[in-house]
Amino acid sequence: MKTKEIVKIMELENLPKQIGKEVHVGGESIALFHLSNGDVRAIGSRCPHTNGPLAEGIVSGEFVFCPLQNWKVSLVTGEVQKPDDGAVPTYETKVIDGYVYIAM
Repeated sequence: MKTKEIVKIMELENLPKQIGKEVHVGGESIALFHLSNGDVRAIGSRCPHTNGPLAEGIVSGEFVFCPLQNWKVSLVTGEVQKPDDGAVPTYETKVIDGYVYIAM
C-alpha cells in the first residue's frame, strides 16, 4: 500500500472564500477552493468535457460550474451532475496551523 505524501500548499488566509486557485503539485494541476462553510476542497483543475479551467468557475455550495460549458462538478466527489457525465480526481485536504495541505 502506497503512503500518501502530504504537501504544504499555502497559507489559508491567501485562499479567498468562493474563489478557486489553480496550483501545481507533483506534476498535477489542481483546483483549490475555500468554501463559504470553511471547508477546503481540491479537485483536478480541468473539466472532463471541454478541458475548461475549473479554478475559474463559479462556486455554489459544494459545486463549481465550468466557465466554458457550465457543467456542474462536485467539489466533494469530483463527479459531474447528471444528465452530464464524467468526473475529475479529488484530493484530500487538511488545514494545519493556518496552512493548507494536500495529500498526493
